[in-house]
This record gives sequence, C-alpha cells and structure tokens, in this order.
Amino acid sequence: MSGGRGPEEWGGPGGPDGFALRAGRPDDGVAVADVFAAARAQMHYLPALHSRQEDVAFFSTRVLPTSRVAVATSAGEVVAFSAVKDGWLEHLYVVPAYQGRGIGGALLGRAMDENPAGLSLWAFVANHGAIAFYGRAGFAEVLRTDGSGNEERQPDVQMHWAGATRG
Repeated sequence: MSGGRGPEEWGGPGGPDGFALRAGRPDDGVAVADVFAAARAQMHYLPALHSRQEDVAFFSTRVLPTSRVAVATSAGEVVAFSAVKDGWLEHLYVVPAYQGRGIGGALLGRAMDENPAGLSLWAFVANHGAIAFYGRAGFAEVLRTDGSGNEERQPDVQMHWAGATRG
C-alpha cells in the first residue's frame, strides 16, 4: 500500500516459498513496471503499447501515489504486485518464473481482506488462467465486452467478488 505511509511489512521469509509481502513504496515504480513488463511479455495476444519509460512513469506517478499497492519480494527483489483503487483490483501481476507458488493468491487474499465489501476487476478473455484463478477465489463474471473500451482493444470480462466470504 502506498500513499504517504511508511513501509509496512506483512510477512517475512517464512512466507510461502520464501516471499514476503509489504506495502508498495514511492520508489517501487521501476520494480513494479519491470514485473508488469515481464508478466505481459507472456501474454502474446496483447499489443505492446508503451515504452519502459512510459510504464515506469505510469506506475510511479499514477498508480503508486493513488492506489493501495502491495508488493511481494523474494530475496529482496520485487517479484509481484497488486494495486487496488476504489473497490477495483486494477493490477495483479507476478513475474512468470514465480507464478504457481502462491504469491498471486497471497496478494489477492490481502486485497480481499482489505476490501470486505467486495472487489471488481477486468481480465482479458484470452487470459484463461487469470479467469480461472479469480473464479476459484469466488469472483463471478458479470460482463463481457468486445474490447472496444480498453486500450489494448482485446475482448475482456468484468468479474466481481461480493465480499464477506472467500472462495
């Protein structure tokens, strides 16, 4: 989480697979942009829309200061992050080499715990793994679009978790 607070540690090296969760910090922009780029590079259906510098600027000036950002670290390196704003899970990305280790689930669980009234999100229809992941956590599909409303112009699905219980 960020937005004027100091770093907050939520877990230690004893966490699943040796990762720790902490609040995102203002200086995490480069690391978060690198996680985003690594994860999106595996999503071959998405166009490359922005340069690395644009991504760093976006996360440094628009996401970290305005969202509740959590990062997962392994051996001191940021390997995943989530960002929640106004009841929306705007971002949840894990470096591909760290996927399948419970890190995404830990970040999602934290976001759900911090938003007991519910969360909404968008996922690309082609991202079958993400849709299944969110479904297992209790999110339900509420809307599908042709993608004309997103920057990538890719079909997407809106999902919602109603809160109170976790799947």
